[in-house]
Amino acid sequence: MTVLLFILVMVLFGLGFLNALWWGAAVVLVFALVGTRRGRRGSGNDSNYGEYKDHRDREERWERRYRRQRRGRWNRQDRRDRGHDR
Repeated sequence: MTVLLFILVMVLFGLGFLNALWWGAAVVLVFALVGTRRGRRGSGNDSNYGEYKDHRDREERWERRYRRQRRGRWNRQDRRDRGHDR
């Protein structure tokens, strides 16, 4: 799709030598393409969100699975820090 739009811009630029109105059309098309690309990159696309969601879900599963084991270790460390464990 991007290749076809690039070819269209080149054709419009070439036609601009016959009539300057075509150069204007090429410029408008380039600005429209750059604006949509910039907007898409800022908001993120679906594949990036899918990867993020998968990563977040894996972290949550790991957290649920190992929370109990780490809780005991944290409690022991807290007691040592407070000086209750001798």
